[in-house]
Amino acid sequence: MVTRSLIACQTEPAPASWQQMLGSALTDVTELLAALGLDPADIPDLDPESNSFRLLVPRSFVALMQPGNPHDPLLRQVLPLRIEQAQVSGYINDPVNDAAAVYAPGLLRKYAGRVLLMTTTACALHCRYCFRRHLQPAALGISTRHHDNAIAQIAEDSSLTEVILSGGDPLLLDDAQLTTLLAQFNNIGHLRRVRIHTRMPTLIPTRITPQLCTLLAQSRLTPIIVIHVNHAQELGHDQATALQQLRAAGITLLNQSVLLRGVNDDSATLAQLSERLFDCGVLPYYLHQLDPVAGAAHFQISDVAALELLNQLRAQLPGYLVPRLVREIPGAAAKYPL
Repeated sequence: MVTRSLIACQTEPAPASWQQMLGSALTDVTELLAALGLDPADIPDLDPESNSFRLLVPRSFVALMQPGNPHDPLLRQVLPLRIEQAQVSGYINDPVNDAAAVYAPGLLRKYAGRVLLMTTTACALHCRYCFRRHLQPAALGISTRHHDNAIAQIAEDSSLTEVILSGGDPLLLDDAQLTTLLAQFNNIGHLRRVRIHTRMPTLIPTRITPQLCTLLAQSRLTPIIVIHVNHAQELGHDQATALQQLRAAGITLLNQSVLLRGVNDDSATLAQLSERLFDCGVLPYYLHQLDPVAGAAHFQISDVAALELLNQLRAQLPGYLVPRLVREIPGAAAKYPL
């Protein structure tokens, strides 16, 4: 009789689903610092309460941070500080005037031929510099209940060729919800492209599955995914694998970054980011000047310094790896190049 070893019969636990990863995200500042081997005393300006815009960071993103480094560029993007409470002239709750761009409940119209569908207000990460950190869903009519009405509005406007899924993060919708949306878009003859703005491929890489890639690749519309990465350290092995899966499915991948003091405000860091993005199949697209949202003034870089960084990048990189330095100006017909 052949016996089987107990060890051989053991199986490894199934990896956590992306929903489980999202549910286990850290929301406590003390727990985050403990995971990094940091003492709150290492960060004198720390705001452990931050009730107005709470900490939210997936453990997979924490795993990319440098233990013991209170100045880690990834930590700096998510850690609440008391300086955010300072009142700074010109820094307001709606710096890009989203409220004025509401086209219909949950729809924003800012640029010719494109419309932005606010799919959700939820994100997997709370970025301290987010221009929608003070967003009130009711102001923009954001609700999945309004999706059908929004689709009807898009279908009626033959000038539209591209629909942009935003939020929040559209990839927090599950595959069934995305399938329904894409099927509705596919039936609108004047649409040519669907663009998804998301951080999920790098925050929770397990969100990128063969099923999701197939869903996007089989759409009648040309799929484009715009990710948001500010530092090469955000692109580990799992993140690269997720992005390469999307690229292999024929999906165009672009990146937009925000220029942030203490995170990526030197040319070597920006050059390294562009190189790493390209290794992962992603083209650098935009480098945004900070939107002047209340609570984020400490991240601001002057235009003079930003242009100097851009000139240094042009001297270091081929043109296709140099992102366009832009600012969003409320009411303008396009992003304003600096």
